[in-house]
Amino acid sequence: MSKAFIAGSETTAFGSFPDRTGRELFAEAGRAALDDAGLPPDAVDEVYYGNFVGTLAENQGHQGPLAAEALGTTAPSRRIESACASSGLAVRDAVRAVRSGEADLVVAGGMERMSNMGTAGATDGLSRAADDLFEIRAGVTFPAAYALLARAYFETFGGDREDLAAIAVKNHDNALVNDHAHLQESIVVDDVLEAEEIAAPLGLYDACPISDGAAAVVLASPSYAADHGLDAAVAITGSGHGGDTMALQGRDSLAKTPATREAAEMAYDEAEIGPDDIDLAEVHDCFTIAEVLALEGLGLYGYGEAIDAAATGETRRDGSLPVNLSGGLKAKGHPVGATGAAQVAAVSSLLEGTHPRSDALEDATVGLAHNAGGTVASATVHVLEVVA
Repeated sequence: MSKAFIAGSETTAFGSFPDRTGRELFAEAGRAALDDAGLPPDAVDEVYYGNFVGTLAENQGHQGPLAAEALGTTAPSRRIESACASSGLAVRDAVRAVRSGEADLVVAGGMERMSNMGTAGATDGLSRAADDLFEIRAGVTFPAAYALLARAYFETFGGDREDLAAIAVKNHDNALVNDHAHLQESIVVDDVLEAEEIAAPLGLYDACPISDGAAAVVLASPSYAADHGLDAAVAITGSGHGGDTMALQGRDSLAKTPATREAAEMAYDEAEIGPDDIDLAEVHDCFTIAEVLALEGLGLYGYGEAIDAAATGETRRDGSLPVNLSGGLKAKGHPVGATGAAQVAAVSSLLEGTHPRSDALEDATVGLAHNAGGTVASATVHVLEVVA
């Protein structure tokens, strides 16, 4: 498959910015990404924009043209919604546009603004990623849904809260030097175990924060990159998209995520690699158990084998497979519409050596970004490789 070169990328700080509009946030990330690429807005052929709850949080539909306008262009644009996987899917659609030859230069990214909704409002908005008929009306929230997944995992494969706590500690530690991270605070296992319970067995430190922020990636075709002398050392060489039932009751197992496995196999096949070739990964850890499910779904660990990967040090930054060096959703933050693009941006900068945690890596050439929607009813996987 042809490559989509990453010509530039950027994220805003992730945090609580209730007084900033979504278009302001995306303008900051998108224009900075274009500046990183050394390209003007009028060079953009298309804009792919991920957003989930903007119609609720900002009373704004038809957001694609607003996203393009924020960049300083009237290029054709579209909003892509796939819950928390919205901008992961935006990146995938942008990659496909470049590969098909329909576009030479595209901006893919996303934004979410939720702090202005308050905790109750944001919780209600996020719940729309579940099945209304069978889950929302029964009172299911995402902490409760992921608690069910954690219980199912423990019952099927074993593990305990201390294993999950090690994931939270690891990702908070990784975020300490990330100036864009929402939660820059060091924690220990006891902090996680003693925190307020939100849905057994998950506590407050098992969950990511409610975040605002935006991210953008500039993708170029090989011919465009060559003709314009772009400094693009990293390319997306594999892209995959998988799906599953919306409601948990329709699944064969709550301890596995078939959507992630499907997306990963597609991305690996396109990149002509396997999971053993991955040097680092940014995975969707909206809750600590989600990191475990992601690692196993991606084939980076066998089923039942990733639960203690953080506790044993394997996925720490000095381990054999560094995971979520950015801090992950858990500590970097999770503005849902921006997360997928932010993961791609993080992996790209880690491979380029420009990320504050790049010093943890030695000779890394292949990275992976995994973005999930809802309780992994949708998932995208992107393989990134150093090509120059």
